[in-house]
Amino acid sequence: MSTQALRESPNLGVLYPKAVVAGFGKKGGRELPDRTYLRQSVPVDPAHLAAYNRVCEFRLGNELPVTYPHMLTFPMQVKLMTDPDFPFPLIGSVHVANVITQHRPLLVNEKFDLRVHVENLRPHPKGRQYDMISEVVVGEEVLWHEASTYLCRGGGSDDSAKSSESGPGQRGELPAPSAVWKVPGDIGRRYGDVSGDRNPIHLYGLTAKLFGFPRAIAHGMWTKARCLAAFEGRLPDAYTVDVRFKLPVLLPGKLGFHAEQVGADWKFDLFDARKPKPHIEGLITAL
Repeated sequence: MSTQALRESPNLGVLYPKAVVAGFGKKGGRELPDRTYLRQSVPVDPAHLAAYNRVCEFRLGNELPVTYPHMLTFPMQVKLMTDPDFPFPLIGSVHVANVITQHRPLLVNEKFDLRVHVENLRPHPKGRQYDMISEVVVGEEVLWHEASTYLCRGGGSDDSAKSSESGPGQRGELPAPSAVWKVPGDIGRRYGDVSGDRNPIHLYGLTAKLFGFPRAIAHGMWTKARCLAAFEGRLPDAYTVDVRFKLPVLLPGKLGFHAEQVGADWKFDLFDARKPKPHIEGLITAL
């Protein structure tokens, strides 16, 4: 696999319009790009971190929330997904799972090397899926690793494993909520301003309807971050958090959150507080 160094973070304001136009011509190829994008010695902007913490409801502090490095690597992911040789369209791809492993807390005054590549193209009952891999490295040590699984619908295989849609710690009936959160209608725009992820499905009802949604939907990574904010002060320094995204959160919304400790681990669910519809199944596992 080749490595291509980037001097600066890719410009999402340029890449998203490119994704909309280029997506119409992408039909789904047989191979993923065989390269890694690399940024070296990347600092954290404390003002940006503070804005992220506010919109996701993390406390302000010197440690980065476990989901924050996604902000640093996401523009590199989008660049890879909008390159001419990437076989699937970015707009319309569905984020179905996200697994993050943190080996120790990352600090706001550190500088990091960032790496992004894509791997593991495989069949899915509803199409094909692949893993976008992001890493935060200091020296030769990988301190943070993320696998974001995306589904491109169409041409699914009934022979693919049904477990491809399974979640961590399969649930039966949804539990009673331990907390109820009201999610405002503008959270997609607010998170989009911080993350740069201005996919039209998250911004306004009108733009979301163009892609088949009745209303704008919340970003999956905002819902994951909001859940993890509820665990602050209760998690170890090193752990893995595995989340499966189920049904989208329509905005505005009213969500039920439930967490249950099992030994050193935590299971959690996020669901519609009015109807028995799951949004997230999650499992936090201590390392």
